[in-house]
Amino acid sequence: MRHSRGRSLVSALVAAAIAATPVLAPTMASAAPDSGARTAPQSQRQQAFSDAARAYGVPEAVLLAVSYLESRWDANAGQPSRGAGYGPMHLTDIDSVSEDPHHDHGDARGDESRPMRPDADADAEPPASLRTVALAEKLTGVSAAELRADAAKNIRGGAAVLNYYQSELGLSSADPAQWYGAVARYSGASDTKAARQFADEVYATMQDGVSRVTDDGQRVALPATSVSPNRGQVGALGLRATESSNVECPDELACEWIPAPYEQYGPNPWDYGNHDLADRPNNLKIDYIVIHDTETSYENTLRLVQNPRYVSWQYTLRSHDGHIAQHVKHKDVAWQAGNWYVNTHSIGLEHEGFAAQGTWYTEAMYRTSAKLVRYLAAKYDIPIDRAHIIGHDNVPAITPARVPAMHWDPGPYWDWAHYFALLGKPFTQTGTPRSKMVTINPDYATNQPAFFGCDSSAPSAPCPARGSTSVILRSEPRDDASLLNDPGLRPDGSPNTMRVSDIGSRVDTGTQYAVAEDRGEWIAIWYLGQKGWLHKSDTVWTTGLVVTPKQGKDNIPVYGRAYPEAEAYPSHIPVQAIVPLQYTISAGERYTVGHFPKTNYYRAVTFDPTPHTVVSGKDRYYQIQLGHRFMYVRAADVDLAASPA
Repeated sequence: MRHSRGRSLVSALVAAAIAATPVLAPTMASAAPDSGARTAPQSQRQQAFSDAARAYGVPEAVLLAVSYLESRWDANAGQPSRGAGYGPMHLTDIDSVSEDPHHDHGDARGDESRPMRPDADADAEPPASLRTVALAEKLTGVSAAELRADAAKNIRGGAAVLNYYQSELGLSSADPAQWYGAVARYSGASDTKAARQFADEVYATMQDGVSRVTDDGQRVALPATSVSPNRGQVGALGLRATESSNVECPDELACEWIPAPYEQYGPNPWDYGNHDLADRPNNLKIDYIVIHDTETSYENTLRLVQNPRYVSWQYTLRSHDGHIAQHVKHKDVAWQAGNWYVNTHSIGLEHEGFAAQGTWYTEAMYRTSAKLVRYLAAKYDIPIDRAHIIGHDNVPAITPARVPAMHWDPGPYWDWAHYFALLGKPFTQTGTPRSKMVTINPDYATNQPAFFGCDSSAPSAPCPARGSTSVILRSEPRDDASLLNDPGLRPDGSPNTMRVSDIGSRVDTGTQYAVAEDRGEWIAIWYLGQKGWLHKSDTVWTTGLVVTPKQGKDNIPVYGRAYPEAEAYPSHIPVQAIVPLQYTISAGERYTVGHFPKTNYYRAVTFDPTPHTVVSGKDRYYQIQLGHRFMYVRAADVDLAASPA
């Protein structure tokens, strides 16, 4: 773990503050009004909420709604979230996870016309809101280890923390409406609008009601509860105002403007950072929204993006409350995806997260991210599908040499099915076996691949068994068959592995593939020039467009960018080579088409934007789903056809 020079002092101050906090005995306040939960199917988890609410005088509806917005009541096998939170109540313990900013490992700009970006050191002290396990330990007398691992004790700890926040406000009430301030503080937000956003989502959840089965089989219900919360209580929390005058966000979201610097820092023309000025969408269409995770804390992420020698992205989302900071305007090009062509046509969203140790994301962050993506998609006419709403792990390299350095975030635990349901575009069946085309769609909770390498201190240890968005491909229709080979990652021809970061024989929810063979309960899809076998139950039939090499071509190249032909470049702009990747498509193979990209190159290599130029070509490309990553093929090399219904 990285440690800041000031961490020991701040940690000591936090510890001292907690030590001064009296242990709260369970209150004898009257039970909250009947929320109706007793009429729902009962479980140990439901009973744990009832017991904790009664013990600490927290209205049961409040406790259930807060927990739902943090974890959807899941236990997550006692593993930390991407925001260092544990258990159904997302009690946080920042010191238990490792940090490793993911842009430190590669060139996020992804442009051969400039030197690779240097790394930047960042190490900011996390706030006390990321150490609520310690507060709950003091309030309940339950050990930190138990609060992290035991779901019922975690719920009890969360109730104690809510009770403590309520008492700090000088309030005591069984009326859920009078807990708005405590709920807002539980968010961990440092500004008023973010705290209100979190609390409003909690009360909206109460208003609507919800019921689901958790990741460990516990049925929990929150009946619809009509509440008019006392929103004025937020004023007593002493939070700062939000600077939102420059943000490009929907009004309902808590967004603030924390600009990335556009500065020149050296004598060379390319010694500037950390993004490029442009005039999008007037000169470059915005086609993609790229989902990242930060691999470090929100605080460190802000330090990184404000360093002109580092790289950039448009937005950062905080885990525990979903708060959003914007850094780069939509019109400008952030250096975020490792592929200059994709950068010039995309908006990047970084979600707070900590390497593979954190195996889940909060509901608060999913919800604000989905609202932001819906806004961006509507504004720029971006289709809401997995060819345009992409993970960083779906972005191709620009040259063969850079394939191994491309990133794998947001990783196999980002719940694409839940995310697209929040986007209003759930993955459903639209075709039949005749279409020979599928959308990957496993049951997230029960799909539990046996990954290893989630703990950087024990790189060979198995990851915890938990739900995943990823489905593993086999070389034959057997669960014990070897994995496929990704020649860009393993040029020796050996199979890829189950390491959590190894995407070479893996598909993710929502991506679409052409079917190569159908054999009972198994199907094979075309994947990197091979047949990848998976259970048919992990897919749904769909329809769409596919390409295959033109008749007479034994194989065709694929590319990581849709650059213009040499004839399109004016004499003063160096021609950018169209470099094939190490993958090819052979006759008879079929791949799904997700996008028809514009063929262009944005020449921007100087601090002065005056000479920046968009070079547009006449050549045409199709975006195809070749493997885990999408890639591009020249239209002249393939035949395009619609799959049958």
